[in-house]
Amino acid sequence: MQTLGIIDASWGETPIPCEKGSKLKLGGLKNNPVIMGRQVHRAQEMEASEITLTTNLMRGQKLKDLLTGGEKPLTVRCDTGQTYVFPDAFLTNRPEMTSGEGGKIELTFAAGEPEELLHG
Repeated sequence: MQTLGIIDASWGETPIPCEKGSKLKLGGLKNNPVIMGRQVHRAQEMEASEITLTTNLMRGQKLKDLLTGGEKPLTVRCDTGQTYVFPDAFLTNRPEMTSGEGGKIELTFAAGEPEELLHG
């Protein structure tokens, strides 16, 4: 059975080829324990999605295309058939480039709960 190996992403119209090690933390409602005496209850809280994509700066590519402000749809496609669409994603860091390793750039996005699509 195949497990996750490769993800591809795009932010708005800009494709983001991803290196090994990119991460996806899906946000949504989470349960927090609330202790009252000898009982434990729960209170829900919204947790943001966090998407960390490692990509490279290629010859002729403008880093500025990735650094535009505001929200855009972020689409993350997994080679296992899942696609996650974050309609309100925004960049949370000013990335730095690492030379000697292909110009690695780590992009960190935050967003709300994604829509999950499954493809056969």
